[in-house]
Amino acid sequence: MALLKDHAIDHGFHVHDERHFVETYSLQQAWEIDLHPEMACGGPLDVHMSLEVEPRVLLAFEDAVVDLPDTEDPPDAFQFPLALNWGLPPLPHSPDLLILATELAGIGGAELPLEIQALDSIAMVTDAPARSLAITARVPLSLARIFTGEERLCELLDRAQAVSEFLLDRVPSWLD
Repeated sequence: MALLKDHAIDHGFHVHDERHFVETYSLQQAWEIDLHPEMACGGPLDVHMSLEVEPRVLLAFEDAVVDLPDTEDPPDAFQFPLALNWGLPPLPHSPDLLILATELAGIGGAELPLEIQALDSIAMVTDAPARSLAITARVPLSLARIFTGEERLCELLDRAQAVSEFLLDRVPSWLD
């Protein structure tokens, strides 16, 4: 996870916080990193990266690798989920979600599939709704590709940076 964090820094992200959780019963682990593009220190865009490690998957992968001859690569059947979440403050002038989803799909591509969500909050009955946007990407990381050194996160992080820049370019018009 430290290498992933350092790699994110190399791709123009600034790390604010990191956390590591271990569930005592199952020993499942999760790492979380709060970051944002370097140009957006102080807001309005926050990015949250998380990686979940399931011990049964890790042990099954280890069993598969131990039984392999030295000349064979492990099977590509073991994966850990990596999630990226972009968060924006309430937007007085929310964008059209279909247009935004289409534009972001062109930036994320198949390597970074993006899900767009809007949440309308009404503090009091007489208040107008305040719309917040959340963008989520879920990408499986292949243990076999990590083991063989073929898992390249550069493309993923470059696309995440491009999504962040796209959002930062448009946020001023959504906040005015």
